[in-house]
Amino acid sequence: MTDHQTRFLNLALAADALRFGQFTLKSGRVSPYFFNAGRFDSGALMAGLAACYADAIDAAGLEFDLLFGPAYKGIPLATAIACQFAGSGRDLPLAFNRKEAKDHGEGGTLIGAPLAGKRVLIVDDVITAGTAIREALAIIRAAGGIPAGIVVALDRQEIASDNDSRSAAQAVAAEAQIPVVAVAGLGDLLAFADGNPDLVSFRQPLLDYRTRYGCQAA
Repeated sequence: MTDHQTRFLNLALAADALRFGQFTLKSGRVSPYFFNAGRFDSGALMAGLAACYADAIDAAGLEFDLLFGPAYKGIPLATAIACQFAGSGRDLPLAFNRKEAKDHGEGGTLIGAPLAGKRVLIVDDVITAGTAIREALAIIRAAGGIPAGIVVALDRQEIASDNDSRSAAQAVAAEAQIPVVAVAGLGDLLAFADGNPDLVSFRQPLLDYRTRYGCQAA
């Protein structure tokens, strides 16, 4: 595991964004863990999270000109990451969308820097079904932007369905022909649990879950 992955998972535990137990997901699967990025709900937590994202982006060698945060969770994430990069001397333009178009003022669904001609990095918390990311890709292309990659906090690395052995992230990456980078994935979570005395008891349920639902990359 890298330093930023360990920092991220420790931060997620401290924020109660990462929880272990039994959780019924929207898919109906019973998962031994649950991740909720909405629990990064203070300035210090968001700053720490943004630093982990920035390190993951740098480690992946992603080339981009602009950060884009899909409504809603992507908006504060992209904003915090832009501030993190600015603090290290890289001032990146930032944009995001609103879900409902305005018919007054500046109008439209886009806010922030213009996308035309820019290589755009999409920032979100997770990719579940991929619907929000596909919408963001369509918005970026319609505005003349060039999707350059997607970065998320946690990749659950599980199959989308019994009929599709790819994860949602793998499916989106293949369709869009761009890289999808996660700060951490299920494999990292297993390694993290193995090295944490308080979490060792959850390692076997995590392994069982991966055996049942994990995609090839997991």
